[in-house]
Parts: sequence; C-alpha cells; structure tokens
Amino acid sequence: MKTKLGLLYGGKSAEHDVSLQTALAVIKALDLEKFDIYPIYITKEGSWVKGPQLTGPVENVKSLTLSAEASMSPFAMQSAGQVSKEDGDEGFDCLFPLLHGPNGEDGTVQGLLELLNLPYVGNGVLASSAGMDKVIMKNIFAQAGLPQVKYTWFIRSEWEKDKASAYDKIEAELGYPCFVKPANLGSSVGISKCVNREELETAFVEAFQFDRKIIVEEGVVAREIELGVLGNDHPKCSVAGEIIAKKDFYDYKAKYEDGDTAMVIPADISEDNYQSLNEMAISAFKSLDCSGLVRADFFLTKEGKMYINEVNTMPGFTPFSMFPLLWKHTGVDYPQLIETLVSLAQERYEEKQKIKYSF
Repeated sequence: MKTKLGLLYGGKSAEHDVSLQTALAVIKALDLEKFDIYPIYITKEGSWVKGPQLTGPVENVKSLTLSAEASMSPFAMQSAGQVSKEDGDEGFDCLFPLLHGPNGEDGTVQGLLELLNLPYVGNGVLASSAGMDKVIMKNIFAQAGLPQVKYTWFIRSEWEKDKASAYDKIEAELGYPCFVKPANLGSSVGISKCVNREELETAFVEAFQFDRKIIVEEGVVAREIELGVLGNDHPKCSVAGEIIAKKDFYDYKAKYEDGDTAMVIPADISEDNYQSLNEMAISAFKSLDCSGLVRADFFLTKEGKMYINEVNTMPGFTPFSMFPLLWKHTGVDYPQLIETLVSLAQERYEEKQKIKYSF
C-alpha cells in the first residue's frame, strides 16, 4: 500500500523561502508509486493551506505558494485510519515538516503533531527546541563535555539598558574576530563577523532584528567540517564533508542564492580525525535526544583541535544542501534517504505507542 504523506512547508519564519526550496526538491525526488503526496503550505502570516494530492512533480516554487483563501485548521489533520470531520478525507500515515527556523523547526509544530498523535519525520519537541536555541544547545553540549569555542549571550532588554558593558564583556572574554548571531535562527540569517567595536555595534542591531536573544562566539581559524547523522536510538554518521566558502564566511547568500562555496565530499581528513568527529556527532545527537536526522557542524584547526559548532535538526534539502550530498557519498541516494526518514518516523511513532498514560 502507498504511504499517505503530508508535506509541511513555508512557515511564519525568516527562513520561509528556504523551506519552499526544500519542499520543491523533496517533491521532485519522491516516488509517486510509493507515496500519495499532499502539500500543506503555511503562509508567512501563519495560515495553513492543504492542497490537492500531487499527481506529478512540481515545476517551480511559485506553484507551491497556495492561496490562503483555502486555509484550514491544522487540527483537521488526522492519523491514518481516522476521518477528518471537516472534509471526510482519510488521515495521513506520516507528516514531513520541511520547515526551517522559528515556528517550524523549534518544537512548536512538533508539539502540535504530538497532540494530534501523528507520525512525523525528524526530531521531537525537546530536540527541536533545544537545537533551535543556540544558547541552550551549547549549554547542553558543555554539560556533555563536548569541546566548543568560547561564547556568551545577551537579551535585548539587558543590552538596551547598558550597551557599552555588553561590548566590554565581549572584548574582555572573547576578543576579535567574533561572530554575532540571533539565538533562534538558522541559514546564517542575521549573522555578522566583527573585527572591531564599530562592527560589533552594527552586528548587535542586525541580530536583534531577528530574535530577542543573541549569542556571540569567539572566532577561530579553522576548517568547517560537517557530518550527517541518521537514525533514532542507534544513529549512524555519514562521511565527512567540508565547506570552503569563497567569502569571509558561509552566509545566507552563499548557501541559497549564488552557491558561492565549494563542498568537498569526502573531506580530506585523517581516519583518526573522522572517528573523533563521528563520536562527537553521536554524542551531540544523544545529548539533545534527537531522532531522525541532524547535520553536525564542527571546526577543525590546523593544530588538530576539534570544536563542535552546532547541530541543525532540520537541514535543508536544496540543490546546494550538504546533508543529502553527504549521504549520497555514503551510499544512500536522495529518494532512499527520504524513504528512510519516513520509516524512522513511523518506527519512533510505534515506539511511543508503547508508553502507558494510566496506572
């Protein structure tokens, strides 16, 4: 029997357009002999719009932006075997959230799907929310003993009361260069590299446009190495890949618009280094209680020091994305990767059904 798969994409997030690109790539790769595919578009204003079943590949992103006039309640989605009271359709076998950033990758949608008792691809509420908030994530990594560059963070209201003290703290504890980032955002949106106070002041204003909390990290001269992690309780890693940015750092434009980067897969690193990064990636995955997938990002210095930078709990699937390319070079092609993720979602769902809620 075919799997009835709902694709959630768009979202009320600065990464809305990235999500559309991800959805387009996934739809093109899905096997219509195995899946009945239903697009569910979330507008930038937060409306949910369920489209008709797809009968073939979608040609462009524009056709994915469904009209909000046909919006529905997200509570109309049902598990397989149940019937929606609103439209009489059978429910979904699995939902695939192709959402990036706040209101999608941060545990909010995952919480809704848990309440609806629906199988869904990717990480659960805890891992999604902790992985979205870079400060919480790094605090958990520190507790797990994972090496990281020095970092500190600020809340907008505290910064507004005493901006000079914030800048003084960074200069005393981190120095230059440093990177200023919104705490709850991805795809390099709102990130700035700073080499002096003037740039630091500008970077704070930029980052606080996207979040009420920002993180500032020590800059290091290092290679950027990434591994894909796939699984639930027994995760495995892909080969390593390296990002070589032609610009000063791997920003949003380089990732999604002009492809101004080189991806080297597999990365030219020693077997010992790979094994160490593999162990760190698995440790990070388990420390956040992840499931399904993550991309783990590391710094590797020429002295051989390794630092975990972050994990992405919903890495993109665009033509420029590292995660599917890592698994392709590991022997798992794109369609097989998607099918594996759906299978892992259903496996986790069945495991959760064993939990007792009465005694």
